[in-house]
Amino acid sequence: MFKRIDRNSLLFFGVTIGFFVVVQVLILVGVLTPFYETLLRLGAVYAIVSLGLNMIYGFNGQFSLGQWGFYAIGAYTAADITFRWTNQASTAGLTVLLFIVLLVGAAILILYKLLGRLRGLDALSAFTVYLLAAFGLAVVGVKIGQVVAIPLNSVLAALPAGIATTIVYVLAVIIGALIAAEVSFLFGLPVLTLGSDYFGIATLGFTIIVKVLLDNSDTLLGFEEMKGARGMIGIPKVTTWFWVFLFLMIVIVVVRNLLHSSYGRAIVSVREDEIAAKAMGIDVGHYKTLTFVLGSFFAGLAGALYAHINGFLHPDMFNFIKSFDPMIIVVFGGLGSVTGTVFAAFVWPLVLEGLLRQILPPGFETWRYVVYPLLLLIMMLLKPNGLFGNFEVPYLRQVLPALRKKISTERSQAPSAPAVKEVNG
Repeated sequence: MFKRIDRNSLLFFGVTIGFFVVVQVLILVGVLTPFYETLLRLGAVYAIVSLGLNMIYGFNGQFSLGQWGFYAIGAYTAADITFRWTNQASTAGLTVLLFIVLLVGAAILILYKLLGRLRGLDALSAFTVYLLAAFGLAVVGVKIGQVVAIPLNSVLAALPAGIATTIVYVLAVIIGALIAAEVSFLFGLPVLTLGSDYFGIATLGFTIIVKVLLDNSDTLLGFEEMKGARGMIGIPKVTTWFWVFLFLMIVIVVVRNLLHSSYGRAIVSVREDEIAAKAMGIDVGHYKTLTFVLGSFFAGLAGALYAHINGFLHPDMFNFIKSFDPMIIVVFGGLGSVTGTVFAAFVWPLVLEGLLRQILPPGFETWRYVVYPLLLLIMMLLKPNGLFGNFEVPYLRQVLPALRKKISTERSQAPSAPAVKEVNG
């Protein structure tokens, strides 16, 4: 009835839970300072956003520089929801965005099946249909959300403040990730038809557009609480080590199970050779879209967690220069390596913001931005495949089923043909 858990799974979860417990104990007893605790939380956040990019670039072969744009969308979406609850005691942001996500998401799924049956429909025409449906249902979601917000305020107000804030926070994180995923689907419809290099340029342009919109979010978009280029304050600091570790483990398990499935093999086949994948009957466009949306979902999830670490967001945190951070982490750890990506993501803030700040003399802190590119350049010359290459810990390593060998004894057990005697005439 119950499937037996293998030794590699037990070892992996045992080590990771042990790591979580040790860090949590060090935090509680005060051995781990708030500064290094923050760096560990940032490391987990970077691991989530970088795993999303590794799905897109490392496993699917699509060179993307838009990960930071979806990271920003998730951050500001979740921050707006929790800001309205903690500072205005309003769930309007939560309910409005929740119904927008549900309605638009349902429309995307239905239209994806219907439009997929139409032959000869070009990407721009399909994009127009999706966009009109999304805008129309978003208006409906706003109306429904404003009505539902009133009773939901009463329900949450009756709960203890800590529990109510936690519920709003968890929902905000999930909604932020879903908003990023739906935006990535709409953006990817016309853009995923481009070649890899052009796709990278288009996604970089998307990141710049998002940053400009955030600069003018208070005037152009009408979100006065975001304060535009002045930066958003008053965000509750509720992202603890427990939450980032929990979401990181969920992401790792999802990525691992996806890559070990038939979907994962199809995703990797697109990276290896698109023409051969098409010849084998694989829908290349479908798997490109699936991977891009999933990777953007992880980026939005990471951004939502990040927004509640320091309680402050500024558009400069999401400029196109910062968009290279997850790319460097993926390349440093190893393209197509989940283990390398997670390891490099934790090393990145600990070395850049922690170790180098202590080693370099006072006044030379900015030189760390010279030191780490040199270290990366040296590593790429000595080990082009990254720090871990294609290495994975046993739990993450895909184990193919053993080939069935022909047993020679079966032949011996088979009935033999009767001997024919030669008759001499």
